[in-house]
Amino acid sequence: MIEKISGGVCAPLGFRANGVHCGIRKNKLKKDLALIVSDVHCAAAGVYTKNLVKGAPILVTKEHIKDGFAQAVIVNSGNANTCNADGREIAEGMCLLAAEKLCLSAEDVLVASTGVIGQPLSLDPMREGMEELCGGLSRTGSSDAADAIMTTDTYRKEVAVSFRLGGKLCKMGAVAKGVGMICPNMATMLCFITTDAVISAEMLQRALAEDVKSSFNMLSVDRDTSTNDTLCILANGLAGNAPVTQMGADFRTFRRALHTVTVALCRMLAADGEGATKLLECRVRGARRQRDARLVAKAVISSDLLKAAMFGADANWGRVLCAVGYSGAEIDVGKVDVAFRTERGYLPVCKGGAGIPFSEEAAKDILSASEIGIEVDLGEGRYGATAWGCDLTYDYVKINGDYRT
Repeated sequence: MIEKISGGVCAPLGFRANGVHCGIRKNKLKKDLALIVSDVHCAAAGVYTKNLVKGAPILVTKEHIKDGFAQAVIVNSGNANTCNADGREIAEGMCLLAAEKLCLSAEDVLVASTGVIGQPLSLDPMREGMEELCGGLSRTGSSDAADAIMTTDTYRKEVAVSFRLGGKLCKMGAVAKGVGMICPNMATMLCFITTDAVISAEMLQRALAEDVKSSFNMLSVDRDTSTNDTLCILANGLAGNAPVTQMGADFRTFRRALHTVTVALCRMLAADGEGATKLLECRVRGARRQRDARLVAKAVISSDLLKAAMFGADANWGRVLCAVGYSGAEIDVGKVDVAFRTERGYLPVCKGGAGIPFSEEAAKDILSASEIGIEVDLGEGRYGATAWGCDLTYDYVKINGDYRT
């Protein structure tokens, strides 16, 4: 059984974290430097943005994680360290600063950055803040780390679960950020997962790469793929379970725990999309192929016209069908059913590709809820998929109109 628990990235045995304000950001009330550390060496895996423009920290992290191991992650907010001539030098310097304080090899430190692209980044504030950052590491520091990686997020995102492998209690925790430039083909902007399960680096990478197909790849706020998307997982093995080194029951349990964590984060990130007032969840069923189900679900929650309609509580279901039609999925439009579901009620709006009568007054009330389920039945097969997004509001434009200045 997988149960949600508290503690974030510090819930698993042997992990400490912290977050501080070191001076990268002008606002002294906002933390801007985070650190997550394991007491022992960890198996490690990661996935990254598919944008050809990549932040320098991704290049360094991919190099450091190449051997399948790591022990710490250092992250700054307020500056993406992307498109900088000395970006790689800065990213390597961040790893070295942390490694020296922690008595680790710099190659065992992963690094990530988030914030404005193309702005110079100095190591000086991080050098000055490293003593406080490392000195304040604690078993209860997950929330501080989660705060320190936020940019336009309005609240921290952290989650943790417990599960059993071979009778041993294992835990998994995570922190994430990213409510804009979210339409990745691998992961959200930044996400760091920890676990005390014993699992090989190869199986860890396999689990992560498979999971994102039905979790973070199905998330969209604005159809912009960030330059810095990074998802890393560290497994330190302190739970003492029999090592997970191949497919089997334990690996399936591990994957279920991982998916519980990633889906919880997807919902948080979508609900907190820049300027958002509503979480949108599109559930597709009846597809002939898994690919078709995913294409349809992602197209629906990515539609700007539908997102705007949901902001206005307008049951403009034609925009759902329109997105289904251009999704690239192979379907028979004459078999498509559409309905909206919220805590306020259930509203069928389309049957067999054609509209059916409904009360506009009732629709307005149902779609005024803060979470809207969009149900699409393709009527042709057994495959399904879920995608997450948010409404499109005036505030999204305001936030991004002066993001840099």
